[in-house]
Amino acid sequence: MFIDKVELTISSGKGGAGCVSFHTEKFVTKGGPDGGDGGRGGSVYFKVDANTDTLSYYRGKRHLKAKNGRPGEGRKRSGKSGEDLVLVVPPGTQVIDVESGELLLDLTENNAVVEFLKGGKGGLGNVHFKGPSNQRPTYAQPGLPGETKRVYLELKSIADVGLVGFPNVGKSTLISSLSNARPEVANYEFTTLTPKLGVVQVSEYESFLMADIPGIIEGASDGRGLGLEFLRHIERTKTLLYMIDATNYREMEYQFEALQEEIQKYSKQLSQRAFAVAITKIDAIDEESLNSKIEAFLSANGLEANSVAQKFGAQKELKSFMQTKEEWSEYDQSRPLFVLPISAVARKNLEPLKYMLYHMMQSSTKKEES
Repeated sequence: MFIDKVELTISSGKGGAGCVSFHTEKFVTKGGPDGGDGGRGGSVYFKVDANTDTLSYYRGKRHLKAKNGRPGEGRKRSGKSGEDLVLVVPPGTQVIDVESGELLLDLTENNAVVEFLKGGKGGLGNVHFKGPSNQRPTYAQPGLPGETKRVYLELKSIADVGLVGFPNVGKSTLISSLSNARPEVANYEFTTLTPKLGVVQVSEYESFLMADIPGIIEGASDGRGLGLEFLRHIERTKTLLYMIDATNYREMEYQFEALQEEIQKYSKQLSQRAFAVAITKIDAIDEESLNSKIEAFLSANGLEANSVAQKFGAQKELKSFMQTKEEWSEYDQSRPLFVLPISAVARKNLEPLKYMLYHMMQSSTKKEES
């Protein structure tokens, strides 16, 4: 089961108490105090593991606690430190304070291990309190308490390219055709109920991560349906690919405008990311009608068809659009970097799409670094 938000109470361990003890041994008349120190309480750590993609392990758990330190013992023996608690989470997990709403940790780097709550310090044994004026101390320190926090763990998927579109426009089919992801595919809306990630291999040494986001509907940014749950997962994507269904009962222009509006309402920053458009299911419509629809779509967005198909080895007879390479480095957020008709089922234009998405992602990354 996919779980992307849980509430937990997390506690570090209490330090063990110091020991009050006096050395007693045959023929040793003045042994003196020898109480050892208490052990440190266990700390709480978060570990980021890319092999996990859900918070389902924490479902149903209320309180997670590190072990307490053991008390000290005689003969100056220290108590055993409490075992640390290591919470394994997928990349993209945020730790948010329930009471204040403050973001405490943003865990994005794979294999990172971050200390969250420090264990309580163990108390000192009575051996530390002996002196000329107090040769028989009968007290020791108690261990310090651990820390406790009530937090939300919230997962926001991290990907290079996020697929955005209405339900049943072919997002799952595309990601299963381009990557190693195997989402459920069926001919009805809301087949995909959880985000899916897939690695798209461009060459032996080049690849990018693609996220299949469940279908967005009108009013998603206002919380309609599961809109906010879905939109959260494209917040971190570097680039967006709008998928427009050429066979949908909604007009192509309407699909594009509605999706852009929902994303802009949800996050202005997200709406300024580099984006492209894929027109899907072109195998299910005749070429003349398709070209007519594409021309209308391009015209409505102030775009003109160009020779992108020929440049990237796609079907020459289909209309398409692409900005020049010079424009890619200084892209205009109001215009797509390219518009390409595809069919994931018939595998039409998938290779050109793969390379264009990779270059778009690289271009976006370079611009962020500069």
